[in-house]
Amino acid sequence: MKSSHKGFAEGALFALNIFIVVLLIAGDSLAVPRWLQPVGRMHPLILHFPIVILMLAMVMEFFRFRPEFVNEKLYQTFTNYLLVLGALLSSITVIMGLFLSREPGYEGDTLQWHKWFGVGVAFTGYAVYLIRNTSKYTIAFAKTGAIVTVLCLLIAGHLGGNLTHGQDFVFGPVMDKSENVVPIDQALVYNDVIKPIFEVKCQSCHSADKMKGGLMLTDSASIMKGGKSGKLFIVGDPAMSLLLQRVHLPETEKKHMPPTGKMQLSDNEKMLLYLWIKGKAGFNKKVIDLPATDSLRMIASTILKPAEGTEEVYDFSAADEKEIQKLNNNYRSVYPLAHESAALAVNIYNKSTYSGKVLDELSPIKKQVVSLDLNKMPVKDADLKSIAKFENLRRLILNFSDVTGNGLKELSGLKYLKSLSIAGVKLSNSDIKQIATLKTLDELAIWDTGLNPTDVQSLQKQNPKLRLLTGFKDDGRVMKLTNPQLKDAAVIFKQQYNLQLTNPIKGADIRYTTDGSVPDSLHATSYKPGVVLTQSTVIKVRAFKAGWKGSDTVQFNIYKCAYTPDSISFTQYPDDKYKGDGAKTIIDKELGGDNFGNGKWIASQKDVAVMMWFNKPVDLHSVGLNVMRNTGPQIFLPAEVEVWGGADQNHLKLLSSIKTPPAKKADDFRLIPLECKLKLAQQVSCVKLVAKPLKSVPAWHPAKGKPAWVFMDEVFLN
Repeated sequence: MKSSHKGFAEGALFALNIFIVVLLIAGDSLAVPRWLQPVGRMHPLILHFPIVILMLAMVMEFFRFRPEFVNEKLYQTFTNYLLVLGALLSSITVIMGLFLSREPGYEGDTLQWHKWFGVGVAFTGYAVYLIRNTSKYTIAFAKTGAIVTVLCLLIAGHLGGNLTHGQDFVFGPVMDKSENVVPIDQALVYNDVIKPIFEVKCQSCHSADKMKGGLMLTDSASIMKGGKSGKLFIVGDPAMSLLLQRVHLPETEKKHMPPTGKMQLSDNEKMLLYLWIKGKAGFNKKVIDLPATDSLRMIASTILKPAEGTEEVYDFSAADEKEIQKLNNNYRSVYPLAHESAALAVNIYNKSTYSGKVLDELSPIKKQVVSLDLNKMPVKDADLKSIAKFENLRRLILNFSDVTGNGLKELSGLKYLKSLSIAGVKLSNSDIKQIATLKTLDELAIWDTGLNPTDVQSLQKQNPKLRLLTGFKDDGRVMKLTNPQLKDAAVIFKQQYNLQLTNPIKGADIRYTTDGSVPDSLHATSYKPGVVLTQSTVIKVRAFKAGWKGSDTVQFNIYKCAYTPDSISFTQYPDDKYKGDGAKTIIDKELGGDNFGNGKWIASQKDVAVMMWFNKPVDLHSVGLNVMRNTGPQIFLPAEVEVWGGADQNHLKLLSSIKTPPAKKADDFRLIPLECKLKLAQQVSCVKLVAKPLKSVPAWHPAKGKPAWVFMDEVFLN
């Protein structure tokens, strides 16, 4: 019986190796039929068996001639069986690999070397088995055969790992890559910030060696070309870009990238890709060409080295990482000023939540804060006493704040303060003396402060080395006006909203419409202070001035929300990837913005339902819902929105519902408020809101037939 088994194994082994030779000779002319492709795709699954068995067999073969083993029958027989089994499995694995290599997307030098070293494993294993029982087989043959087979195994395995997981998969964690981090003043946005993301997270499937979907992410030409599914992104329009659609899909989705099991993109990496595409995805722009306050530059500064020769040495230790995380919230961000730096930068925003307490909360990191941005915050003179406690502060932004020139004397004790920006702060001639006391300053921004040229000259005379930033100077060229801005960014109001439109350029005529039309310089309403809104309104705004090009049209959505529920919970839950901060996400008075992956939206491909309760009954006239439309990544308006109400959750009746019109291919990206008006006012203590996504994406969409996503970020009860 043993003899017949051995004979069958030897015959199969001979046939398999002849078949390998035939496949190698066939080369590029080999066409694998579709029914055989699943066999090839089992190559990664089965290859672990011959690796383990051959490794063990070759270790035993290496020591077979030692005195204690040479006459040991069990040792020799067991080694023989391991060899024949390992050689058989190796040959089968090689054949599967040759089948797999003929599928689209597998090519390049790494594949060729992996193939030949894999074939080497099969052939050397078979050769050792054939001659090991002959009289010419010596200790030298045994050790050489074992070493060659193991080397082929290791190299083939390493190359296979690179094919599957990317270059340096095995040794990457222990390789010192810090030397490859370039200084920020030399760094290119693509080459040193974006490209590393592609290299680590994407090129294992999209390189010259393995071009899945016909997409290669190794050079600018290939990136712009895209793959079989079309262009990778639309320059300047991240919302319609395939790249961001795929990375933001739930990991359970088949088209999510990187695939499940691969190393996923971090939130910072997703944001960098979003900002790069939004900034028109250039390949040659330097990081320092971006404005100092640009989000991409700020994130990049945390992963790049400081500029060579300009790195400042700080004599303080790093702050506790947990303390930094605790201080980051929805009105304040704290982040390292540079890669592995103890120095911290703080950006405070959300005007409606600001108070002096926001600064006092930073006391645990007061030594580490070197940059503080309070742009357009209602900072008072009293708050400057708190700011003066940041003893290592180098850069301070107080633009359009409520401080006065007299209050600036509180900053005179900051011995490291180099840059101060007080643009938009109203100053007079008498304030120049207070500013002149800040002897450490190298740079001062004072545009739109009310100081006349004589005042500026006086200030410059008192500090000749001080670089004064005084704003725009007319050189005769026709320039485009900057876009109008909302002074009050808290656009959700309870009773009334004081519309405050501004433009940095003095004398600009701000025109607006509320009927959806684009404002022009003749027929649109000219903005004057004192406009009060009492209802939800969509405002389109544009600025004009003689001798200037008109600004772009900007849209501001202003929302009324008279009631806030006392409690809220889901009855039909959103997708785990887009669940925001739970049900309270849609009543927190904070809009999600145009980035659907920022954690401020809730979304699902199934019905989402929330139940809201009031301690006292309210007279309800309408229910609004802010939703996103972004058809590229399957985000459509809800097919239907239902509003149910009653005295409690057991006695609800349908109060109102709306159905949205059919989606069109030309629909653009937009944030849209949907309103369900009640025919008659209803007194309710409990409200149930149901948003139903489109069950089947239209035929013109690449994902036709699949369920759409519905995204929402706020509910408005009036």
